[in-house]
Amino acid sequence: MNAIHTYFDNLSALLARTQKTQADAMERAAQKIAESLKAGGMIYTFGTGHGHLLALEIFYRAGGMARICPILDEKLMLHISAAGSTLEERKEEWLPILLERYPIKAGDVLISISNSGRNAVPVLLAREAQKRGAFVIALTSLQHTMAVTSRNSLNLRLFETADLVLDNGGVLGDASVSFADGAMVGPTSTAIGAAILQAIVCRVKELSLEEGFEADFFKSSNVDGGDEWNDRLIEQYSAIIPGLG
Repeated sequence: MNAIHTYFDNLSALLARTQKTQADAMERAAQKIAESLKAGGMIYTFGTGHGHLLALEIFYRAGGMARICPILDEKLMLHISAAGSTLEERKEEWLPILLERYPIKAGDVLISISNSGRNAVPVLLAREAQKRGAFVIALTSLQHTMAVTSRNSLNLRLFETADLVLDNGGVLGDASVSFADGAMVGPTSTAIGAAILQAIVCRVKELSLEEGFEADFFKSSNVDGGDEWNDRLIEQYSAIIPGLG
């Protein structure tokens, strides 16, 4: 069995574990998101480094919720300076900058994403969102974060600042396939994190039908009628979701 099969076996085992161990947490996350949508709240997503890929995973997607607002800044992402973003996410002065652009309020939901859960920006943002009355969901690796110390002035890790924790089940360091020279390759946090988030989105749609509340979802722009459907939602939400229009 070569490394391709090993990685898929590892990922499949983690997916099965996640479905079993995180079912209650995913259900509660969907319920809280549904409550927020019913009350007119916004669903914010945030991650730095590769975590921002998951912040974007459920934004403006075919079959995705329209009221998703990713909290984005290029310096905290990878495409300007990958190495620089690692340093930026440790700087606490980002907090007022982000909150000025993205005014999280009571009744909103924040999904804060960090595999290690130790660096300043995801942790401080989560704590401030809680103070403002938002419901905070942490998507993290409990195995990793339990093995490290915090790297912020609160002396807290992300799971300690959240109302609900979603555990991606990843190993310390994220990479899951070991090699004879000691190298570890094949991270799992993105694949498992995406599955968790998309499962929650599916449940929110189901709840909207069961409970009879309005929840707008995008269609693919590459199917007939998709542009017309999405243009209506873009016009409706672009004023309150930066980057949508």
